Amino acid sequence: MPVRKIPKNYLGVTGGFSSQKNGVMLGFESLLEKEYMLLLEFDESVSRFEEQPVTVRISGSARIYTPDLLIHFHDSEYIRPCLAEIKHTDDLTRNASKYAEKFEAARSYADSHGWEFRIITQQDIRIPKLANLKFLREYRNIDVAESETATVLDVLRQLGNETFFNVLLDLLAPDEEEKLHWLPIIWHLIVTRTIRCDLDVAFTDDIAIWSPELGDE
Repeated sequence: MPVRKIPKNYLGVTGGFSSQKNGVMLGFESLLEKEYMLLLEFDESVSRFEEQPVTVRISGSARIYTPDLLIHFHDSEYIRPCLAEIKHTDDLTRNASKYAEKFEAARSYADSHGWEFRIITQQDIRIPKLANLKFLREYRNIDVAESETATVLDVLRQLGNETFFNVLLDLLAPDEEEKLHWLPIIWHLIVTRTIRCDLDVAFTDDIAIWSPELGDE
């Protein structure tokens, strides 16, 4: 439950991010926040994340500060929850003195709760994986029959459980019309992690794909 309601801001980008991972609509107040939520949504190490999670009081002042996100991880024994602030590097440089006390208070608060505090910038967010996920999310909720999934996995198995996207598509679809049928199915199986590829590499027709049986490389 967020401790602060995100106000409408006609000078910036605000809105709601529909998260299947969290089962709720999460609020964001910048495009960077929305993009980072997309990365978290598909990060298999992340169990859940909360927006506007806590209010931090700044030492020696009546002022308060609310970081953007609190991120929880599946491997909680070894990875501490992360209290995160999302900012553009230009903003950080321009307002360094303004943010110094806030960030120090957040670090202290995080330490006292066994968390870490991190500042996330566009350099962490606007990476090839983000572009891939923006493309893939369009295929996340399409209907794919179990028989179609089985067909793809069977062909992949015949190829030794690893191949290239265009090789798999050519074997599934002998003509262009059939390719139009199988293309979204393959992308759906990739976004649902039924079959695997390297999401950190920009997508091309010859991206490597493999079966989950081989694990992640």
